[in-house]
Order: sequence, then structure tokens, then C-alpha cells
Amino acid sequence: MILEMKVPSPGESITEVEIAAWLVADGDYVEKDQPIAEVDSDKATLELPAEESGIITLKAEEGDAVAVGSVVCLIDMDAKKPEGSSSVEEAPKVIETPKVESKPVETKTYASGAPSPAAKKILDEKNIQPTQIKGSGRDGRITKEDAVKAVPSMGTPAGGVRSSERTKMSMLRRKVAERLVTVKNETAMLTTFNEVDMKPIFDLRNEFKDEFKAKHNVGLGFMSFFTLAVVRALKMYPDVNSMIDGDYKISHDFQDISIAVSGPKGLMVPVLRNAENLSFRGVENEIKRLAIRARDGQITIDEMTGGTFTITNGGVFGSMLSTPIINPPQSGILGMHNIVERPMAVNGEVVIRPIMYVALSYDHRIIDGRESVGFLVAVKEALENPIEILMDNNPKKALEL
Repeated sequence: MILEMKVPSPGESITEVEIAAWLVADGDYVEKDQPIAEVDSDKATLELPAEESGIITLKAEEGDAVAVGSVVCLIDMDAKKPEGSSSVEEAPKVIETPKVESKPVETKTYASGAPSPAAKKILDEKNIQPTQIKGSGRDGRITKEDAVKAVPSMGTPAGGVRSSERTKMSMLRRKVAERLVTVKNETAMLTTFNEVDMKPIFDLRNEFKDEFKAKHNVGLGFMSFFTLAVVRALKMYPDVNSMIDGDYKISHDFQDISIAVSGPKGLMVPVLRNAENLSFRGVENEIKRLAIRARDGQITIDEMTGGTFTITNGGVFGSMLSTPIINPPQSGILGMHNIVERPMAVNGEVVIRPIMYVALSYDHRIIDGRESVGFLVAVKEALENPIEILMDNNPKKALEL
């Protein structure tokens, strides 16, 4: 019996996918549930498992765009699994007779391609090997003119590999590129900046991170502080948690926070659902779970859709300051950056403090300057006074220790 394998729907509104890579060859025997292909949609890369065991016949090429529901391969379920290794006849062994290599006797004459004294001086100064130059003199002699011409000049490539490769972008990358251009063209995006003194959070983590790790089996990172600070600020400034739909503004009474994480196929943005109900432990556990699923390529479309606000951390890659781009249809995104010790004026004295620059990009069509600046200041206040604002003056209770 021949089974027709069709492209399943990866998610709502997705009508076609692209065959990113076949993991098996035409004519291979495949086991049921064995991954046979990687398919790209405009939102994620997913593995396609074999529905039954048998000999596979491929019906699409890598790079083909295929509609959801179309046949991509056939599986002959009546075919028996080959026993043992492939029955390929061994090639007859060829007995090679030892060869005696004769080394040519090197001669140091100009006629053999050696540089003249003047040419050698120029080549030595420019660290160029004579073997890299074809001499124009008699019998290949390298002249002074040859050496001068061999010296690389500004704008003249010399030596090294100069190659180019043309590869088709994945459907996911093409969709991301399209969405980014759309955001720039269709939103009134502005960015406001501020700085955060991270010392209070450093002190809290130094005091409780070991106990937190031992009890909850997850690290106490910066992201839980930022997530809870953002949740508080979104409640104070609900326009930042809203989005535009045509002539209407959609306001949310919940905070679904999208967290940008790096995956093997690029940047993924899974969502922390109802972050307003999560504790420090809850945020850290959920971020760890989603990051592992993104890293292992198991993240689903549903886990990456529906956020109301995004947090992205370019600081893990060394970014000092950036203007993050809005994740549509959301209206705001908070950019975290690296932490650098900087001189600060505190109570009239110059002290060294760990400082992070933060950036809020927002859609000015729906968020005014007062809301955007006020939101970022609220985030700053919570991060610089986490015990009072985020922990209700009880760190142990907030951290569930």
C-alpha cells in the first residue's frame, strides 16, 4: 500500500511552506515518526515526521514552496526493511607498487624564476614570496619591475581567497525581512532612552542566587526583574500595551510578554502568557523552558504568537545601545543592553556603578511622548528599587525562599 504524505498545517493563516532540507534520500527506508524533512513557514522551521514505515519516494525538491495539504512524498508500506548493511560489492583491491620519488635538484639561478637582487629586496620588504609571482624575464626571471607590480596598492586586491556564494534565504528569513520593512514603512516608530543603575539587582542576586538556584533548580537572572518591572509599567501606561487595528485601538487587560531568544534558525520570540500572574520563579522557569524548546527546534507557532509587548536583550551579544524595532502588531518593545561600570554622581559624590542603557521603541500613532517616557521611567524606578516596588519589601517571600 502506498501512503501519500501531505503537508500538515503548521498554524492558522499559513497556506504554504518551503522544503528547507530533506533528511532522507529518495529510495531510503524510513521508520514511522522518523524526521524526514525540515520545512520552513513564515513563522518557524518545523520537522516533518514519517507517518508510516517503508520505502520513501520524494515528490518535492529542496527549496520548493508547497501548499499546505499537497503531497510531498510517497511511502511504500509493503516494502520490507533491508537487512544489514547495504549490499554494495567491494571494489577489487589494487596493489600498488611502491614508487621511488626523485627530488628535483633546486638551482638558484635567475633563469629558474629566482628574483634578481633588486627584486628580492622589494619582495622581502613587502613580505611577498617569490613563488607567488610569475617572472617576465628571460626563462622566468623575476625582474625589479615584476616585484614593483606585485606590491599591492590601495584598492587593488592581491592574494587571499575572493569568492562569493548565492543562496536562497529561508521562508522564515524572507518573512522577517518583509515584516521589518513593513514596520518601518507603516508605523511612526520613535525610540526613547534611559539608564538604569543595576547595583540593587546585583546586590539581590549576590545574596539570594545560590539559595534560589538550590530550591527552584533555575537561575535568578536579570530577565525576571525586567519582566515584572515591565508588567507593572504596562498597568500604569496601558496605551503601551495596546495595538492599532485599522481605525480602532485594541486595549488588553493582560500582559503577554514576548521574549526574544536566539535559536539555531535565528531569532525566536516566544511568549510568556499572563506574565502579570507570574512570580520571579515562574518567569525564570518559563523563560528557561521556552529557550530550551527554541534551541532544540521544538518551539511551536502558538508559543510565538499573541504577545502584547516585547523585551529583547542585545546586551548578551555586547550591544551598548540600539534602537529595537517593533514586533507587529505590538506597539512597543524594550531593548536591554550590556552592563558597564561607569562613573555616576550619587549624593554629590562620584562613584562607580554598573549601568545599563535601556531603549523603548514605540509607535507614536498610538503612544504619546508622555506615555513612552513615563513608561520607561517606571521601568527604571522598579529596577533601581526592586525590594520596595517589585518585592513588597520582602525579598525572601517574593523569591519563594
